[in-house]
Amino acid sequence: MSDYDAELNAIGLPCPLPVLRIRKALETLEGGQTLYVVATDPGSLKDVEAFARITENELLEAREEEGQYHFVIRKRISSR
Repeated sequence: MSDYDAELNAIGLPCPLPVLRIRKALETLEGGQTLYVVATDPGSLKDVEAFARITENELLEAREEEGQYHFVIRKRISSR
């Protein structure tokens, strides 16, 4: 997935681990960079949507495909 700045494999991780790993992965990125995530926890769909909204990161894509949940998140550009 060379279209993204970083990738996170959260397959097999139960709630809340996918979101915790996403938070940690985003800390390594610069504002405006994108993170691709794949997870299998059904709760991750709502969890990642809520996480993006609360943290003001942009959820560019959220889809389910064959039991896997795919997300693309753009890290917010800090106003500091």
